Amino acid sequence: MSLKKRGNTWHIHFVTPSGKRVRCAAGTANKTQAQELHDKLKAEAWRVGKLGEKPSYTWDDAVYKFLLETQHKATHKDDIYRLRWVQQFLRGKILHEIDRELIGRIGEIKAREASPSTANRILAVIRSILRKAMLDWEWIEKVPRIRLYKEAKRRIRWLTPEQVKTLLAELEPHQRDLMLFALTTGLRQGNVLKLEWSQVDMARHVCWIHPDQAKARIAIHVPLNSAAMDVLTRQIGKHPQRVFSFRGKPIAWANTKSWRDALKRAGIENFRWHDLRHTWASWLAQQGTPLNVLQELGGWESETMVRRYAHLAPAQLMEHSEKSATMLKGTNMAQSHFAMLTKPS
Repeated sequence: MSLKKRGNTWHIHFVTPSGKRVRCAAGTANKTQAQELHDKLKAEAWRVGKLGEKPSYTWDDAVYKFLLETQHKATHKDDIYRLRWVQQFLRGKILHEIDRELIGRIGEIKAREASPSTANRILAVIRSILRKAMLDWEWIEKVPRIRLYKEAKRRIRWLTPEQVKTLLAELEPHQRDLMLFALTTGLRQGNVLKLEWSQVDMARHVCWIHPDQAKARIAIHVPLNSAAMDVLTRQIGKHPQRVFSFRGKPIAWANTKSWRDALKRAGIENFRWHDLRHTWASWLAQQGTPLNVLQELGGWESETMVRRYAHLAPAQLMEHSEKSATMLKGTNMAQSHFAMLTKPS
């Protein structure tokens, strides 16, 4: 039998002219739609087998191959999550039938449902798969042009020391230590929560993040200042493997309802856990930390990411700017120029 229903979904089964068995889910509970897909796939198999045409691959084939080849990506789990959402639109589609108009509709739906930036993440992974299908696998001849939405540049959100003090007072002790460690190291939430004692050297006052744990896939060497050491000292003996735990179990998530409630009580709005990293970087920039040093401490791969904090270091910039004025000292160049500007006409 060519069509068989399992649960709410129809499944396709037929044998190609070459004797190959084809089994796949139609991805629909509608028998008419399933029959149409069956006939389409069977006709294509006949053209490939009898006429020697190049086989047509489906979106599902491409997604499967893409995920196998990109398991090393730091965003692999995010790609899986996004592609699950895309499946409702592209499941079973032949790759060369996926055109600009269809992709545009998918982007519009996601932009209305979430935001333009979220839609861009969806469109970007679709584009990556289609480019691989063309350039690496040679499954299709061309890729539709995919236009991304313009995104407003987010301002850097950071807290003042006074705001931090107010928030710390609203947190439970285990949350307070997590926040303090994030503020004193600049580490991302995942790196803080998954930190193990094997990654800490209390004697040398350092810890490290392995390349496979870092977003940029670059190892991060983290010097531990006195505040960070105080936090770690309080964690000793609580868990044999993980540094941060609660009631004997590793902490899985920091951005909890308890955290959000503490923010409300502290009167802090529009603030995410990741903004603690922005706060750490902003404080260092304000204290005159050179941007190249900040980049290394924070484990950023690109200098562009660090330049977001350059405007917070006016004193440091003024120090370098003043060097040009120093070169004029002992000459009458600056005074002569000023006299020309102020001379009555």
